[in-house]
Amino acid sequence: MSGHFSVAGVFSALEVAGSGLTAERGRMNIIAGNLANVRTTRDANGAPYRRLDPVFSAEMVAPNAHDPVLREVQGVRLSDVRPDPTPGQRMYEPGHPDADAQGYVEYPNVNVVTEMVNLMTASRAYEAGVTSIESVKSMARAALRIGQ
Repeated sequence: MSGHFSVAGVFSALEVAGSGLTAERGRMNIIAGNLANVRTTRDANGAPYRRLDPVFSAEMVAPNAHDPVLREVQGVRLSDVRPDPTPGQRMYEPGHPDADAQGYVEYPNVNVVTEMVNLMTASRAYEAGVTSIESVKSMARAALRIGQ
């Protein structure tokens, strides 16, 4: 152990954790949208709402401009939002304004239980990110006290 305190290391840890918080907040917003549209049988395009899935990717940085092969993870980001291709549930409701000629209505492919589990997972990941930020801040304060 060198006893070396790196301010850059503290900021790097905070950036990685912060990017995770931003990504999880994005995931929670997507889940909230899915839940809000659980009964939307007609969106702006006239089709049933399609559940959205977040896609995450690692943010990479090249630490040496002369050697772009050497890369390290700088964080995570919500890189895309894709519609879930699974079909919705068809229900026989001949009086519904969106019923087809046979009287069936296609409802969104959103499963409330699945979305709630996803929301709990995202919430716990967000809480873990907050805890890691608090830990980094605590370690930085302790290192500054030792250095006095």
